[in-house]
Amino acid sequence: MNTSFSQQNYKQLCDELATRDAVFTDIISSFGYPPFWSRPNTFESLVHVILEQQVSVASGLAALQKLKEKLKIVSVENLLALSDEELKACYFSRQKTVYARDLAQNILNGNLILADLETLPDDEIRQKLTAIKGIGNWTTDIYLMFILHRTDVFPAGDLAAVNSLKKVKSLPKDTPKERLLQIAEAWKPYRTIATMLLWHEYLSRRAK
Repeated sequence: MNTSFSQQNYKQLCDELATRDAVFTDIISSFGYPPFWSRPNTFESLVHVILEQQVSVASGLAALQKLKEKLKIVSVENLLALSDEELKACYFSRQKTVYARDLAQNILNGNLILADLETLPDDEIRQKLTAIKGIGNWTTDIYLMFILHRTDVFPAGDLAAVNSLKKVKSLPKDTPKERLLQIAEAWKPYRTIATMLLWHEYLSRRAK
């Protein structure tokens, strides 16, 4: 059973994690509760996640804003009507141009229906999304966490979450991924909320 969380029970789940692991008590005490990060289940939101791949959050957002200025409405048809040069002017790399077009084409031909994903279990969603060029586990993780609000996702490939986890647990920089996953096991079935607390720690620390 794949459960979701909402703005209504978000702080309650943060508190639940704080009773299990003192690092979360410290994060909430130092920086308050994390924002309720949320995006609608739309083509635009998935394009946004693609634009965030391997760049800063700010860079991904800048590219999305440029695209929205160009298109007004980020729809499948509108994006496919743009030339590669026009997408490049919106800060799309050559690869991300290919990825966004492939996603749009899959939605246009009915291979991917975003509304249908809302009722599927996490593993089936992962299977469907990763079948599309340029969508890997990290992009799927962010989709599950920010858009569908699934409660139990730990993005082991996310640099900010991993950086924060190593910091709050005083782990060596070369700690293997397997060890990080093992630590995150203790936060089941709320690993998404744990990750959001870690992101909050990372962003708050960098902002100081």
